[in-house]
Amino acid sequence: MSRLSSHLNSAYIAAASRLEGRAARPRAVAYVESYDDILFWRDALSEAAPHVQFEVVLPSRLTLGRGKKIALANRLGPHMIACVDADYDFLMQGATPTSEMVCRSPYVVHTFVYAIENLQCHAEVLDRVCVMATLNDRVIFDFRAFLTAFSRIVHPLLVWNVWAYRYGFFTQFSLTDLARTVEVREVQLYHPERMIDDLRRRVNRQIAALQRRFPQARATYKPLRDEMVRLGVTPETAYLYMRGHDLVDVVLGPILSAVCDVLRREREREITKLACHAVQQQNELAAYRHAVAPFEEMLRKHTAYHATLEFRRIVAAVRALFVDDPGAPADESSAAEGEFSSTDAKFSAADVDFALPAVRAALYNKESSAEGVDTTELAGTLSPTAGRLSEMFEPGEDWDTEVD
Repeated sequence: MSRLSSHLNSAYIAAASRLEGRAARPRAVAYVESYDDILFWRDALSEAAPHVQFEVVLPSRLTLGRGKKIALANRLGPHMIACVDADYDFLMQGATPTSEMVCRSPYVVHTFVYAIENLQCHAEVLDRVCVMATLNDRVIFDFRAFLTAFSRIVHPLLVWNVWAYRYGFFTQFSLTDLARTVEVREVQLYHPERMIDDLRRRVNRQIAALQRRFPQARATYKPLRDEMVRLGVTPETAYLYMRGHDLVDVVLGPILSAVCDVLRREREREITKLACHAVQQQNELAAYRHAVAPFEEMLRKHTAYHATLEFRRIVAAVRALFVDDPGAPADESSAAEGEFSSTDAKFSAADVDFALPAVRAALYNKESSAEGVDTTELAGTLSPTAGRLSEMFEPGEDWDTEVD
């Protein structure tokens, strides 16, 4: 049995599927990196291809091994795909063997953003996460405005980090170094502009150090930045492309913790104030504390990101792979050649969301051509204590030249 299991491939799954008859839904196996990824990919695959019966499993049926490399090591094909986090492999665009497989193989589906955690921390859904964790619907922090300001400042440093990994200098500017630079060191819910100012100073210092250390990057930094914009990494969405665990642990985690603490205490004070007697107060507080949950748990379990453009992009990619029967001859020929043909990507008009990078790139280029960035439209999204918008949204330095 061990020998048979070790030789399972897409053709075996296809043959087993045909034994169930013509009326049965075709089967497909989807390998994911870890247990935490199963629900995410089950939702994406089921929505994109409801006519296919997916089995979402870990990379190995024989061991507890997990991870992207093990998932990609399986014999992939039309009935056996790998669903993985994009990490930096999507932005590397084939610069490494793993990146080549992630970007070129038609049987590898990835998240486009760095990881699933980035989608779970999408700016559009964090308010709902707070409501789920505290059962308090009051908004005390504008996550959208904060992450927009955060991303505009971090974007040039993110380009530097991708540059370091693409050209082999990652030991001198690693993902950990990026996380240390952009971390939130002091949470100030009612003065977010102070957090932004502190971040800008640290990013400016790091940018200046990198420009002095790598003068050869002058010729390659701009082309890489433009390429990343075409892939969807605009200044407003940079936070989606940094390492997901770092985004949760050192950026949004401290803020979410502070916000949820305030909202819970507020609800508990309200219960204490409205209780008619001590017994009612004790019962209501016990019921409330039993109903709430840590924000970390809600981040992992919520599915509000399904409505975001980034998730729709993933669904469109899966839908293009399973247009009809995953065992169609065209797909089999692609599997034999091991190359991805543009004819495999069959998008309908309903999949217009897949053009997201081009839309964002056009908006970014339009802004870049102007003399300055107009923040008037965003001004209304910040609280009155948010400080000067120009200081929040402008990096403060010209990243294309050396910083004085």
